[in-house]
Amino acid sequence: MVARIEGAVFNLGPGEILVILVLALLIFGPKRLPEIGRSIGKSMREFRRASSELRDEFENLGEEKTRPAAPRQAPGSTPGGPSGNGPRNEPPGNDDPDG
Repeated sequence: MVARIEGAVFNLGPGEILVILVLALLIFGPKRLPEIGRSIGKSMREFRRASSELRDEFENLGEEKTRPAAPRQAPGSTPGGPSGNGPRNEPPGNDDPDG
């Protein structure tokens, strides 16, 4: 019975990974192997970034659904309520009281 390392990538042992790397070296050659490694690394980074953004988006969506809704203002009502203590909607240019 062969003991496996916990968290091994795709349940591959060190010997199996070594065989795959040697085959890749023989197939692609020493000149193209670093280029292939860089492109795989860039692809993995982009995938992680996209999955992280998607996960954050789902978490934010869940927070918005559980958060109590803010009271909405009725159309045509003043922001300060019936007392009118809220900001006034005046046309621009009426800042000078001497007018």
